[in-house]
Amino acid sequence: MPELPEVETTRRGIAPYALGQRVTQVIVRNPHLRQLVSPQLAGALAGHVIHAIDRRGKYLLLRSTPGTVIIHLGMSGNLRVLPASVAAEKHDHVDIVLASGRCLRLRDPRRFGTVVWTDEDPLQHILLRSLGPEPLDDDFTAFHLYQSSRGRKIPVKQFIMDGHIVTGVGNIYASESLFLAGIHPGSGAGRVSLKRYERLTVAIRQVLNAAIQQGGTTLRDFHDGEGKPGYFQQQLNVYGRAGEPCPTCQRPIAQLRQGQRSTFYCVDCQT
Repeated sequence: MPELPEVETTRRGIAPYALGQRVTQVIVRNPHLRQLVSPQLAGALAGHVIHAIDRRGKYLLLRSTPGTVIIHLGMSGNLRVLPASVAAEKHDHVDIVLASGRCLRLRDPRRFGTVVWTDEDPLQHILLRSLGPEPLDDDFTAFHLYQSSRGRKIPVKQFIMDGHIVTGVGNIYASESLFLAGIHPGSGAGRVSLKRYERLTVAIRQVLNAAIQQGGTTLRDFHDGEGKPGYFQQQLNVYGRAGEPCPTCQRPIAQLRQGQRSTFYCVDCQT
């Protein structure tokens, strides 16, 4: 699933082509995604200029004067910039056609993505209003994690993947951050000290920023807004490397299942 770095990479990739562009047409080929594509989208957005492209967690926000398009890429989706004349393929479900002759094309083979329209404050939309702080913003602090975790028995990896606690830290980057912080992914969140949460917040920012600089991580389907793959996979320390030597101590990387997700960690370096 595209995580925060992949979504931020997409945002940066499409912005030079879409910002300030007037939408001439919205083509919805298949409205049956994770939830139905808003039926009023085409009529509401056409004729208006995209004046901002923001990100909230794993959601893209395309803002115009009458309202905002909220897009989630689902498990395997991507939003690419293409000439509008390029023929759509089987899994190309939505085009936002621009006056420049290009379009923003949503491709979503598994149809787990979301494209919804709101004419109200998008941050108060039901999809966004309960999200936790952005991990790269100043209001994401060690004390926030420490205070939110008191009395919680949930494993710390699942705790930091909870979008109500901090938004956008998905499976790959949670494993990598915990490795850098030296924290075992199975540790109870409520038993992690403030000092260790200080290390973890620094690690989360470090991992996410590095991934954004590398254009995200390509494991199966992800490509950025210009169709280019991400290269952070080459820098992963533990994720997907079960049985390979730890880059710090050389002991084989271990793997376990947490919440139906694979977790990778070093049994010596993470306690």
